[in-house]
Amino acid sequence: MRDEIMKIPSNTSLFYVFGGLLLLVLTYFAAVILLRRLGKDPQNLLPPDTMKKVSLPLIFILFSFLLRMGSLRELLGLDDYGYIFRKSSTLLFIFSFTWLLIKVIKLVKQLVIQNYDVSSTDNLKARKVYTQFTILERIFIFIITIMALGIALMSFEEIREIGISIFASAGVAGIIIGFSAQKMIGAILAGIQIALAQPIKIDDVVVVEGEWGRIEQITLTYVVVAIWDKRRLVLPTTYFIEKPFQNWTKTTADILGTVFLYTDYRLPIEPLREELGRILKNTDLWDGQTQNIQVTNATGTHVEIRALMSAKDSPTAWDLRVHVREKLIAFLQENYPNCLPHTRVFINDEFSKQEK
Repeated sequence: MRDEIMKIPSNTSLFYVFGGLLLLVLTYFAAVILLRRLGKDPQNLLPPDTMKKVSLPLIFILFSFLLRMGSLRELLGLDDYGYIFRKSSTLLFIFSFTWLLIKVIKLVKQLVIQNYDVSSTDNLKARKVYTQFTILERIFIFIITIMALGIALMSFEEIREIGISIFASAGVAGIIIGFSAQKMIGAILAGIQIALAQPIKIDDVVVVEGEWGRIEQITLTYVVVAIWDKRRLVLPTTYFIEKPFQNWTKTTADILGTVFLYTDYRLPIEPLREELGRILKNTDLWDGQTQNIQVTNATGTHVEIRALMSAKDSPTAWDLRVHVREKLIAFLQENYPNCLPHTRVFINDEFSKQEK
């Protein structure tokens, strides 16, 4: 009789464990089939590799449910370790669900930015979207991680009691921590402000600290600027909120380039203007928008002439300026060598006779 009584719970536990395991497996494969079909259908938003990215978090979530079952402990003869199983199930679920949320955030970002090509010539909107979602992704991941860590810790009764007592007497401590962490908090808030207001974007051309470069990376706390000579300038995000800097591609990528020449007063301007037009028409660096020659200054020794031209972006404008400068100098050397800057000395004949 005693053996029959012991046998019934054991069989019942075995039934519940395998039944629950079968249900979890069926749920997992149903999710796999659904996500794969949605990924293959071009009318849906899910990319084909969605299942690969979320499969592991889903498996751990389902396994946390299995650990929660009392029948599993009864089957394994570990009823005395119920607290450990329940706590492990809770922590595993928090960890897995947080992991799944992070994967979902990354998938949403991928779905949004795949419609924008940052490498295209007119990529202003693409860079705006890419910058915004990159920073917002980091913000959400940071918040979700902190919240998950807090929930995991507060699931322990001992830590919860300590936390309540700390919060009850956290006035002075909060002020001290606030002053100590104000720079870090300020950097994070600056990163959020950059994501929303976008004074800079990924791949923007900027001049900071006297250096010309492109925005390579934007995080919550710092910004990496790729300098033209392959160096990297790392600046805190607060720099772009508090200090002035030049952004050459804030609203558009096209830019005007200038070349200055210093010549003698005798140089005729019209031939130089015609030569500039010929040079620009024979190069692919010019975007065909702007060209001009102007006398911008005149001193006692020379005349300052500015050649103005436009290009599709700042690197092209740099190459165009170099090209035009070389061609105009060669034109002056070949056609007007006497009009290059030189110093004049006038000798008065009457004064020379008196000296003799």
